Amino acid sequence: MRRMPADIQQQAVTELEGGNVLFFPGLGFTLRDTEQDLLSSATPGSSKNISWDGARGRLRGSDLDGPLREALLAMMARYAASSRALLRALLPDYGPALLPARTSFRPVEAAGRSISWRKDDTRLHVDSFPSSPVQGRRILRVFSNINPVGLARSWRLGGSFEAVAQRFLPSLTRPVWGSARLLHWCSITRGERTPYDHYMLQLHDRMKADGAYQSAPDIIGCDFPPNTSWMVFTDQVPHAARQGQYLLEQTFLLPVAAQRDRSRAPLSVLEGLLGRVLV
Repeated sequence: MRRMPADIQQQAVTELEGGNVLFFPGLGFTLRDTEQDLLSSATPGSSKNISWDGARGRLRGSDLDGPLREALLAMMARYAASSRALLRALLPDYGPALLPARTSFRPVEAAGRSISWRKDDTRLHVDSFPSSPVQGRRILRVFSNINPVGLARSWRLGGSFEAVAQRFLPSLTRPVWGSARLLHWCSITRGERTPYDHYMLQLHDRMKADGAYQSAPDIIGCDFPPNTSWMVFTDQVPHAARQGQYLLEQTFLLPVAAQRDRSRAPLSVLEGLLGRVLV
């Protein structure tokens, strides 16, 4: 993919760091013939989300084997490479600071699933990973709707991070001394949680549990048709997947120091409101 013009690059960074979603209506991800059978009700198994860790070569959430497993791995590897190419073309200033994380395939319909409220992504939330602390780094995600029958991926978007933080911060508690080290020692987390991770996990839960917030009047709907892609800092933008099936998703982590405007990062916002360093 060719590098975008400089003015487009600058605008993309400004919009992303300002808490907006970048939508690419002409940028789809085309499946190969060998991958078409993955768009089947038999693909998910028992998991709503199939994830691939390219660095470790580890696939989770699928019990496929044989040619279908090979097709699944090939599709996810291609999507990871395609997403990296998009970021190199559009956001070259982030450059080597961007760390590719997991690639995900979501073959299950988002609406109507019977799950706990904490795992219910139809509720507005900002992303935070319970077992994989980001330690202050940003969560940037690229999404592509590959639904084969014309169904959009429907999202809800709700307000600014600053407003959400101010709303819920009074109900958040400080981390218990020694808890982060204990969780890591017990292999519950892959790294030690920082105070930032602690507050972001609580914020994620408070948002999902608050019925008044979930029905706030400033929430807007947004539909992403098949054969389109979008990009957003999901740790900053309150979002919810209202409905949709067959989605590809690539996660990247970005140090706050690599941003152009660090003041809009959730880490900076929370540190400003709390008056202390969180990483």
